[in-house]
Amino acid sequence: MSELQRFSFQQVLVLLFSFILLQLLFPVAGQLDMMLIQPWTGINGEFPWRHDWFLESLNHKYVKNLLLLCDISFLALWLASFKLERLAANRWKYAYLFWIIILSTSVVGVLKSQSGHACPWNMTQATATGFLWNFNLNHGHCFPGGHAATGFALMTGFFAFRKTAPKRAYFYLVAGLILGFAMGWAQMMRGAHFLSHNLWTAWVVWCCNVVLYPLFYKRMVSAQSVEIAAVMHKPVTDQVQDAA
Repeated sequence: MSELQRFSFQQVLVLLFSFILLQLLFPVAGQLDMMLIQPWTGINGEFPWRHDWFLESLNHKYVKNLLLLCDISFLALWLASFKLERLAANRWKYAYLFWIIILSTSVVGVLKSQSGHACPWNMTQATATGFLWNFNLNHGHCFPGGHAATGFALMTGFFAFRKTAPKRAYFYLVAGLILGFAMGWAQMMRGAHFLSHNLWTAWVVWCCNVVLYPLFYKRMVSAQSVEIAAVMHKPVTDQVQDAA
């Protein structure tokens, strides 16, 4: 079994295990979702933080726009790599970053546009003594979390650089997880999403990478790294002969 086959098999197992875990522990609007959304819900079912400047403008607009600029920078680096020799070695990595980020966030957007799951702020109905959750409302278009997808999409960098620059790969992985969860949690505080929406968003982004990564693997692993790996696995006697 090759390194790529072994890695892909491991990631398929991760996807299957996490799929089962999410289905069992985090059904949409399930017990854990309701428990975690409760602190941000007012006594009449309103969400006091819905129009908070930090959550609505800073998190939902400016941070998202910054990440979009980040993705555009990958496009710029990819295009520049055709002219600048020093960028040529990472040409396919920049292309992978740009196109897979666009694709994965688009998949989340399409799923969201076809979803029957409503946002929490559309599911509360005020009563004389408080409020009720109305799970029969059919507003929809709120699952998975489109905003969190912008942060989670940075996990794509883990796949792009895992073989040639492991430290950079894990930087993208950690940054994607932190930003995705932070942006998703801010949306929970506003009443826009349940936690399950954001967890499924991360799953979809990771799934897109697992499916498409094998198609670009050979292109992204540079000839230099392949050569180094081949030398390291040569018998000692062969390496001595090469040196002679």
